Amino acid sequence: MTRLEKTLYRLEAQHACLHWAFEQIAERDGIVFEIGLGLGRTFNHMRHHLGEREIYAFERVINAYPDCMPDDEHLILGEIVETLPAASARFAGQVLLGHSDVGSFDKDNNRMMAGLISKHLPPALAPGAIVMSDLPLAMPGCTALALPPGAREDRYYLYRNDGI
Repeated sequence: MTRLEKTLYRLEAQHACLHWAFEQIAERDGIVFEIGLGLGRTFNHMRHHLGEREIYAFERVINAYPDCMPDDEHLILGEIVETLPAASARFAGQVLLGHSDVGSFDKDNNRMMAGLISKHLPPALAPGAIVMSDLPLAMPGCTALALPPGAREDRYYLYRNDGI
């Protein structure tokens, strides 16, 4: 598989998972964590489809398109090892959708990031919350879910908080 195909399949899976997740949370109250703002495309897509729902975006260094930026109140800037534990404590039990897109081509960094997300995101999750990730996670109290139609295996990962 070429790098172009890997990117295409990941984006197709991300898109399918996002729309599935939007349906799952539509009738519930809660906030969204966008972990890894990047260029802001996913944040922009969420903002468009989730209306007035609060979306908090995490990023180390701003590189997003100007029209794909959250306001200052909803931007959590800094190293994830510091910002995610603090935000998880602040928003304990309130996150209905967590989207983590922090993977890279560095396998060691991916393992480290997956460990950080797996450890520090669960305290923020509401019962029944959905977590989407570009990396496989091992989160206590969460169950891996089957991907929706249109999402290829191993391109994206879905989880549900079991309500602990």
